[in-house]
Order: sequence, then structure tokens, then C-alpha cells
Amino acid sequence: MSTPTVDSRDLRNALGRFATGVCVVTTRADDGRKAALTINSFCSVSLDPPLVAWYLGDKAPSLPVFRKSGYFAVHVLAADQQHLANHFARYSEDKFAPLSERVQTGLGDVPVLGDALACFECRTASIVPYGDHVMILGQVERFSYGSESPLLFHAGRYIEHGSTA
Repeated sequence: MSTPTVDSRDLRNALGRFATGVCVVTTRADDGRKAALTINSFCSVSLDPPLVAWYLGDKAPSLPVFRKSGYFAVHVLAADQQHLANHFARYSEDKFAPLSERVQTGLGDVPVLGDALACFECRTASIVPYGDHVMILGQVERFSYGSESPLLFHAGRYIEHGSTA
């Protein structure tokens, strides 16, 4: 099967027309280090059993940690949490140091952000490669949620309450 020639920048622009939520995913490495990153590729897969999925680049530095950890937590961010999205999107030796008062310990010893709009604590069910990403499928073992408005991402920008941020 041949792959059509596609301008990847133009495709990215087209895909960016789909508004997505913004999440932070956390886990813990074997040596105890906490790992986290910002994503916008989260989705519900099944209610019975309760499954969610998210996608990570196959060259991401954190991929080996997520492969080995066995647990992760997905935090859906509220509209006023753009600062957290930006914080976890940047490289840092210890992304959790300035946030220690808001981080709790969840299932599998995974760090959990206590003030997210929703949090899904998951056992890793499978990690499957697709193209230049892997799909990380998780079985939801515990969750919580609030009623605030979500932080959205559209056309390369954060969207807050119907306007670009």
C-alpha cells in the first residue's frame, strides 16, 4: 500500500481545526523520579471496561518511563490552568518541585495534581505503536472530576471561555 504525499505542516494546520482538551499525564519511574508532560491527544475508549487512551511520540524522552511504570494519571485541565499546561510542556529536571503542595500520591505511587478539572488514575493496559506515535491504553481504576470549564486548544492556541488566549 502506498502512502500519499502529504505536506505535514499543512496537515497539522488542518488537524488543528479540531478543538481538543488539554491534559497533563504523570507517572513515576522505577528510581522514584516523577515524570509528566502536557498532551492534547486524550480520549475515552470504553465504559465497560473503563478504558482511556492517549498518544505519545515514539521518540519522546519520557516514553521509556511510561513503558515501565505500569500506572499513569491523566489530568484534564480547567480553563484557568494554562500555566500548568505550559509548565509541564517545558523540559525541567524536576517539574514537580514548585508544585509540591498540590501534588498527592495516587495509585501505583503516581503523582496526582489535586486541583485538575478531572483526573483518571489508570493501570497501563497496553502500549501499541502507530506511525510515529504510540497509543497508551489505560484501565481507569479511580477518577474524580469538578464542574469548571475546560482548557481548550484550537489552531495552535489555548482557548478560554470562547476566545483565544
